[in-house]
Amino acid sequence: MKKTAVVTAGTGGIGLETALGLAAAGFAVTVVGRDAGRGAGAVERINATGPAHPARFLPADLASLDQVRALARTIADDHAASGEPLTVLVNNVGAMFAERQTRGGVEASFVVNHLSPYLLTELLLPTLKAGAPSRIVNVTSGAVTVAKRAFDAVEPPGGYYGFHWYGRAKLANLAYTLDLADRLDGTGVSVFAADPGGAATDMTDGTMTDPKIVSPALRLLWPLVRRTFERSTSGPASVAARPSLAAATDETLTGRTGIVIGAQAHPVAPHRAAADPRVAEAVRRLSERHAPLAPA
Repeated sequence: MKKTAVVTAGTGGIGLETALGLAAAGFAVTVVGRDAGRGAGAVERINATGPAHPARFLPADLASLDQVRALARTIADDHAASGEPLTVLVNNVGAMFAERQTRGGVEASFVVNHLSPYLLTELLLPTLKAGAPSRIVNVTSGAVTVAKRAFDAVEPPGGYYGFHWYGRAKLANLAYTLDLADRLDGTGVSVFAADPGGAATDMTDGTMTDPKIVSPALRLLWPLVRRTFERSTSGPASVAARPSLAAATDETLTGRTGIVIGAQAHPVAPHRAAADPRVAEAVRRLSERHAPLAPA
C-alpha cells in the first residue's frame, strides 16, 4: 500500500531534508509552508531525485490556528477521497523570536512551537488512526532544559526572553507528545519526539545571535555559550534530520511509542519535567483553552 507523509515547515532546512529522506524511503511526501515559491522549489528538488511518488506542496501559515484548521481539513479530505492512508505526520515547524510577538492575541512562540502542532495533530487523529499503523513525529529541542515549568497561562511571569520562551513552548509540546503516546497506546498510532541537536539554520544564524534572547543571568555568559553552540551547530541540516527520519521509518521502532529519538538518531531518556503528569495535565488544559478543536 502507498505510504504517505506530511512534513510541516518542509520547504527548507531540516524540514526539507526530512522530506527528501522520506521520499527516498518510498513515501509520497506533502510539504507544508508559508511561501509558494519556496514550496515549488522544495517540490522540484524532491522530484528531481526520482522518487517513487511525486511530492506536493500545501500552503499554510502555521502561526495562524485558523490556517492550521483549514490545512487539517484539506489533508483529511484528500485522504478520505483517495482512500490512501496517512502514514506519517512530522511536526517540524518551529520558531524563536527576539522580541515578544503575538499571533491571534496569543504569544507567538507558544503558538508556533506548541499550539500549532498540537492542533494539527489532534485534528488529524481520525485520519492517522484510519491509516494505522502510522506515526506522529514531533520535533523537540535541547532548549527544554532552560524552560520555566509553569503552565497556568500561556505567558510565564517575568520578562520576555526568546530562547527561554522557545524552550518552554518546546517543553509543553514534549509533555504533550509523551501524554499523547499514552492516550493512543493500542490504536496503532505511534508517537515520537525527535531532537535534531545542532544544525546551522536560519534560526541559529539569525535570532540566536541576539544576546537579548536570554535572561540577564545568562547574558554575560552568552558569548561563550554562543561559541559552544556554534561549534555544535556547524553540521548540515541533513544530519539534523536523521532523528526525525529514524522516528518516522526505523523498523525497530514498530509497535513502540512514547520514545524520544536523540541527536544521534537513537532513543534517549526524555527530559524529566516532560514526563511529569502534572506538567502534562497543565499543558492539556492550556492547549484546549487556546486551541479548541472547533473554532469559537
